[in-house]
Amino acid sequence: MKVIDLTHTIKEDMPVYPGTDTPKFIPANGYEKDGFKETLVQMYTHTGTHMDPPAHLYAGEMTLDQFPASQFIGKALVIECRNLKEGEFITMAYIRKYGEKAEKADFLLFNLGWDKFWGTDAYFGNYPCIDDEVLDYIIHRAYKGIGFDVIGLDPIADTNLTRHKKLFQNCNMVNIENLKNLELCGDDLFWFSCYPLKLENCDGSPIRAIAWFE
Repeated sequence: MKVIDLTHTIKEDMPVYPGTDTPKFIPANGYEKDGFKETLVQMYTHTGTHMDPPAHLYAGEMTLDQFPASQFIGKALVIECRNLKEGEFITMAYIRKYGEKAEKADFLLFNLGWDKFWGTDAYFGNYPCIDDEVLDYIIHRAYKGIGFDVIGLDPIADTNLTRHKKLFQNCNMVNIENLKNLELCGDDLFWFSCYPLKLENCDGSPIRAIAWFE
């Protein structure tokens, strides 16, 4: 079995969404004093490779802990978009070229090649985003989730989070951000899992996103 890790490592000096704090790893117990090591972790629920549920935008909507475990595993398809330039849009042409594979997938993962900028100022630049037609298609198909190797579903300048709001107003799925290594997944369907922490009333959670091939 071939396994590919699609997850950025969480660490104290990692990139975070503008306006939030970086994670803190605070020593709580140590080998010499306590006989074991334990760490107090302080971070936002939308740190690193993470997912959003509808409750991220709307009070009273689905939280991550309300989804069944089956929501976070299934067949995924990577949509190749690396030829797009800054500020351009992912259109339906990128999805249509995969034919029935896009219809059979549980997750659509959009590969913009943006993970190469991880750790630089360019990561917060004008990355390409899906257009309205693609968003309507995703909502109509009711996938388990969508994912991106950029920091947001919306352009970073859109503080209104227009795409997030439209997505979560119309369907219960998850949105995954800050993926990596999508170019290693090929152009066919593969097994994918993206389990979050099971936190009560969870508005988001870091995940360990994994692709595997049998």
